[in-house]
Amino acid sequence: MKKISRYIRLYRIFAVQYLKTTMQSKIDFFIGLGGFLISQGAGIAFLYLVFEQIPSMKDWSFEQMLFIYGFAQIPRGIDHLFTDNLWMVAWQMVIKGTFDKYLLRPMNLFFQIICEKFQMDAFGELLIGIVLVVRAVQNGTVEVTFFKIVFFVVSILAGAVIYMSVKLFFAATAFWFKDSMPFLNTAYEVADFAKYPIEIYSKPIQVILMTVLPFAFVAYIPSTFFLVNANVLKTIGAECIIAVVFWLIAYGLFQKGLTRYESAGN
Repeated sequence: MKKISRYIRLYRIFAVQYLKTTMQSKIDFFIGLGGFLISQGAGIAFLYLVFEQIPSMKDWSFEQMLFIYGFAQIPRGIDHLFTDNLWMVAWQMVIKGTFDKYLLRPMNLFFQIICEKFQMDAFGELLIGIVLVVRAVQNGTVEVTFFKIVFFVVSILAGAVIYMSVKLFFAATAFWFKDSMPFLNTAYEVADFAKYPIEIYSKPIQVILMTVLPFAFVAYIPSTFFLVNANVLKTIGAECIIAVVFWLIAYGLFQKGLTRYESAGN
């Protein structure tokens, strides 16, 4: 328990220091936030244009699609907010040898990586996601009960773990390939498919979203529990299992990769 409280205190210290450096350039922050809001707005506009021509898509209404879209953005935003520094591991830390600094500190290496950067651009994703979910509640698309609120929170956290696990898995491959940015970037391109029902995609894409890159479990599958009262074990329960399994796989690969790490020049 003392160890957990110590890490929480350390994370708070790192986060405060990073925020201080970030706010030295407020313009960069607002530009980044505005860019994310614009990109998310473009996605919503695309949905609107599609539904102008097609009143329903595979039996999903426009309001339901907006809920799924917003639902997908919240766990992705949480992952973006807290674990964005994993991109640097994939891109340059291993190949340049700057990963050395983490080996010199008496702390968990994964903790050191994620606490070094607090990506405030993620508030753009979180804001859009929350607005769309609240809209769904207000117009009656989603019924609110105490248990649904609890399961919603559980689902959001499990979804963030899935995003983090996929990111960690491909970042960890840099210990073998030195630069795994192309792999990680491709995986996150696929993550955009999570914003929509998987029925609209071809079978091969559906299989990928359900197995190799399980982004279907981030929003679409759990959203069916809230939208059409699907079985909670087959939706939220399955999402939690996937989150735990993929985290163990990703963290295991990360730990294995550490044994293969060589500083620059070796």
